[in-house]
Amino acid sequence: MVVTTGTFDGVHIGHQKIINRLKEVAKLYGGETLILTFHPHPRSVLQPDSDVKMLNSQEEKIALLRKFGIEHLVIHPFSVPFSRKSSLEFVRDILVNSLGTQKLVIGYDHHFGRNREGSFEHLLEYGPIYGFDVEEIQALDVNHVNVSSTKIRNALLNGDIDTARKYLSYDYSLKGTVIEGKKLGRSIGFPTANLDVNTYHKLIPANGVYAVRVDVEGVQYNGMLNIGNNPTFDSYKELHIEVHIFKFDENLYGKEITVFFKHKIRDEKKFETIDALKLQLEEDRNYSMRILA
Repeated sequence: MVVTTGTFDGVHIGHQKIINRLKEVAKLYGGETLILTFHPHPRSVLQPDSDVKMLNSQEEKIALLRKFGIEHLVIHPFSVPFSRKSSLEFVRDILVNSLGTQKLVIGYDHHFGRNREGSFEHLLEYGPIYGFDVEEIQALDVNHVNVSSTKIRNALLNGDIDTARKYLSYDYSLKGTVIEGKKLGRSIGFPTANLDVNTYHKLIPANGVYAVRVDVEGVQYNGMLNIGNNPTFDSYKELHIEVHIFKFDENLYGKEITVFFKHKIRDEKKFETIDALKLQLEEDRNYSMRILA
């Protein structure tokens, strides 16, 4: 078995480089590919107050790893007792005895085991003892910037959709159920579907207006999405995610839809009048349609 291990949040282009090498090695050795990952995210267990937000739901990560050609996926429960395993115990009990690792491919500066004590050097030491080879993939640079899930999170939190897409190699998305709102958009000619994101730990990009594509039951539509509090109406204290789908007039209540972020148009702002808001929304729609064309 040709194995790699990590959290793989985002399955970004750095992860994809490891996956591609994993497949190359498996083909060379006549073996099969396996990824060992963990749930929940280790930081959410070890630092429960950190409220870490994920780039992928569990469902999305599984789908992405399947798309990129991984044959076997093991999702190991992560807990405080598990985190206390020494690097030797992790290698012996999990990688060797449980997974039958013959070749281990890891990313640059990979650490594992209690207090992240395990390193590439440890693996080189354990390999001959337990009968596996190990290979380290160097950091993947994009414009001389090392790709990481943290950098992608920061890009999204700043509304930098273009950078996030470049590092992910796919459009960031949110999936949720359409719930009933206050119908404020409908009252000004821009009806919106209010999205209740199904995963609490999923990262929500920065407040603002975005050009998006919307998947409704397998059919994609163009639209624009607002993340924020509707300051012009002074009506929402909590965050709301609302999407206006162009040339669409069907009842979506209770349905699950997915929005794919294409470009941030502008920040959310408060308008002095409803007419000023309507005029801006018309400009936003025209701009979005040009981008999505």
